[in-house]
Amino acid sequence: MNAVIKEKQKKPYFGNLTGRMEDYRESVLTAKPYICAERALLATEAYKEHQNQPNVVKRALMLKNILEKMSIYIEDETMIVGNQAASNRDAPIFPEYTLEFVLNELDLFEKRDGDVFYITEETKEDLRSIASFWENNNLRARAGALLPDEVSVFMETGFFGMEGKMNSGDAHLAVDYRTVLEVGLVGYRERTLRAKENLDLTEPESIDKYQFYQAVLIVLDAVKLYAERFSALAMELAGGADPKRKAELLEISRVCGKVPNQPAETFLEAIQSVWFIQLILQIESNGHSLSYGRFDQYMYPYLKADIDSGKVTEGEAVELLTNLWIKTLTINKVRSQAHTFSSAGSPLYQNVTIGGQTREKEDAVNELSYLVLQSVAQTKLPQPNLTVRYHSGLDNRFMNECIEVMKLGFGMPAFNNDEIIIPSFIKIGVTEEDAYDYSAIGCVETAVPGKWGYRCTGMSYMNFPKILMIAMNDGIDPVSGKRFVKGYGHFNEMKSFEELQAAWDKTVRELTRMSVIVENAIDLGLERDVPDILCSALTEDCIGRGKTLKEGGAVYDFISGLQVGIANLADSLAAIKLLVFEEGKVTQTELWEALMTDYESDRSKEIQQMLIHDVPKYGNDDDYTDDLVTKAYDSYIEEVKKYPSTRFGRGPIGGTRYSGTSSISANVGQGKGTMATPDGRNAWVPLAEGCSPSHNMDKNGPTSVLKSVSKLRTEEIIGGVLLNQKVNPQTLAKEEDKQKLIMLLRTFFNRLQGYHIQYNVVSRETLIDAQEHPEKHRDLIVRVAGYSAFFNVLSKATQDDIIERTEHVL
Repeated sequence: MNAVIKEKQKKPYFGNLTGRMEDYRESVLTAKPYICAERALLATEAYKEHQNQPNVVKRALMLKNILEKMSIYIEDETMIVGNQAASNRDAPIFPEYTLEFVLNELDLFEKRDGDVFYITEETKEDLRSIASFWENNNLRARAGALLPDEVSVFMETGFFGMEGKMNSGDAHLAVDYRTVLEVGLVGYRERTLRAKENLDLTEPESIDKYQFYQAVLIVLDAVKLYAERFSALAMELAGGADPKRKAELLEISRVCGKVPNQPAETFLEAIQSVWFIQLILQIESNGHSLSYGRFDQYMYPYLKADIDSGKVTEGEAVELLTNLWIKTLTINKVRSQAHTFSSAGSPLYQNVTIGGQTREKEDAVNELSYLVLQSVAQTKLPQPNLTVRYHSGLDNRFMNECIEVMKLGFGMPAFNNDEIIIPSFIKIGVTEEDAYDYSAIGCVETAVPGKWGYRCTGMSYMNFPKILMIAMNDGIDPVSGKRFVKGYGHFNEMKSFEELQAAWDKTVRELTRMSVIVENAIDLGLERDVPDILCSALTEDCIGRGKTLKEGGAVYDFISGLQVGIANLADSLAAIKLLVFEEGKVTQTELWEALMTDYESDRSKEIQQMLIHDVPKYGNDDDYTDDLVTKAYDSYIEEVKKYPSTRFGRGPIGGTRYSGTSSISANVGQGKGTMATPDGRNAWVPLAEGCSPSHNMDKNGPTSVLKSVSKLRTEEIIGGVLLNQKVNPQTLAKEEDKQKLIMLLRTFFNRLQGYHIQYNVVSRETLIDAQEHPEKHRDLIVRVAGYSAFFNVLSKATQDDIIERTEHVL
């Protein structure tokens, strides 16, 4: 009996949240997410009042109006202040991007299968009241008008998955938090004023630069005012508070009267300054994947100074970090129903990066790196997204701590590999010093914080299995019946597997070209209609160049799309090559009939079983299949590099494209529109996610999976090579098992040059029980793709996809 009590009272490995942070976490988690109209109304007010202003100035005045007038509040439990909407977890509306899906789904938000939002009748009326102003007067309308007729078939069918890009901003970057903390916004103001004064206004391009600088100054003043509003509110609340809370509120008031306008000097000031910026960037634009960058590097000097001087204890520092992570979860975003299929779980992908190496090539792990692990473990939330930069010199103590966090079963941390990412960056023109300073952005993609333009990944989706079916059908999409490309013969008439490979090569290249046209049109719409002023100001070298990010203000600018269903393509090609053209067990006509009827007839069912069981599968270290997909993928990799972005030649290093497999939950949404495929997959079910093998097709254990993945040209797939793995918690129960996993990771990264890996440490039984009894598993968090989400908020299709993933043992 005593042993049982002792076990129950045993302190968790990373300790517990403080009482007030536990209360704060609970209050945020139990808050129902509502649609909030406040930002939409204030944005409309500003747009109407300043219609004659240049877009950059109008955008600045819009943000100013919002920050001056929006509701603000300070929760009883918090030491860090700042809110995105009228209540925690509410989702603001951004009408300058679109109101179309919002109005269409007003009565459907609460009825969704997943990603549910609530909305009051008053909010509905508020949104309807501004609808006429925004009709044909937003990004979606204008970007749509820019699209040439040549790509209309792809927009009609949703082939490139551009729903999210036309409804929201870009983001997918980290701003220069280090400089914000060192010089404060006052430093940016001084630099902007100097640049403005040095303009030669007789030069035509200086007129646009002048307006940009005007906009930056407006925004910097607006951020200062927003912080000062909290300073005043804290002072007001202090009057009626008990002595302990009064002292805290007075400190909050002091801090908010200082940062982010002035440089930070203490750890609390640094955290508050970073939070204000992180928050306001997401009030300015509803783009997601705004990340914290290398948090343990730029924040460590403030922590060390405070601990050394006795201003803060380690425990107090951890409490402030947990406070920040709970605040991070308060930010929310509503997507259209169609967009939720590729971003299930309402993710914001706010990534925190720790570890790695310094610019001087030394191990970057410090005391704050450990405290970040501890604080993330204590809060156990899907936000922020935690990434550890691995390198060969990462010591075992830190690796052990990472695995201990992983064992808690909420899908963090993910690992990115310095050994492949840094050389790949240097190869494309990033300076060595900057390459060593990269961070994770959003999911698994990477960029240099504060110097990289928008969308290091996340452009158009390329559904590889669907493209294969189009190539087999003479260029016609079998689902819609519409012609997508010229066509290079029908599968039934092809004389060899090489003929199919040639059709794939030409088809994927032609569709890649079409995707570029769509991307460029939407990029131009974003550049012209909805420039982000604060985000641009805090990214080098927009102020120096007098340009917004979309105009080419960043030091580096590379982008990538997302390639979906890599494993399905691999297994399909292997099945066709082996069973049809080499062994002749299945005729071309039989296979095509089986695909067209979703394996309906008895013979088709026999064929389906052969496709599934009699063919080498990707993920088993079999060169037969792995080499086929590597060659097929090369067609896309080679083709996409040919096409510059809209920023090419306008200032940044790069301005070009590369590939990436960070498919988020698009494998589910893309699968809904994909008929049966030659790997034996049935129609309309999810595709394989990331670069992971298809469910339960990897039979030879985790090492074989890692070997298959490593055969992809990871040095060319710079947008991220996303690998999800799943293990039962019992697999890591013993110390020797933990050490096995560490050795496996080191082998994958050091010898096989793996790019990324992350783990779901959860049993199939737990997931099934959570699906059947969600009330018993409110806090269950799973790794969906390059991000984690609460299992209960996911659609059933996404839940099923996670349940069916292969569960490995070490």
